Amino acid sequence: MWTGEGESKILYVQTHGVNDPGRSATPFFLAASAAAMEAEVGIYFTMYGPTLLQKEVVDKIGPKGDRGQRLSYFIRQATDLGVRLYVCQPSLDLNDLAMDEIIDGVEMIGGAAFNDMAVAADAVISF
Repeated sequence: MWTGEGESKILYVQTHGVNDPGRSATPFFLAASAAAMEAEVGIYFTMYGPTLLQKEVVDKIGPKGDRGQRLSYFIRQATDLGVRLYVCQPSLDLNDLAMDEIIDGVEMIGGAAFNDMAVAADAVISF
């Protein structure tokens, strides 16, 4: 959860998943930008968002051909800058996923923890 005092806090909420790949990289890109600006940043994956975090998926989602980077690039860029990734337990169940199918470094949190983060955030942005 939020740790820093005095830092800006931005929470991104990713609700779209593998069925809408055009919406997959933007939250990571924006979160990385915010982290580079020294904000404390988290991305919460709910509804279909957790499908983007599957180990077998992150290197497959991206533009057609050689016109850009795969999703794994944007995830790595964000997490290397300190962006924290959170996943909703009921949304894992919704998508028939287990934590061992999800990339390393993702934390599972419940609704109360998400709400606490949202209330404490300076901005909550949804995709």
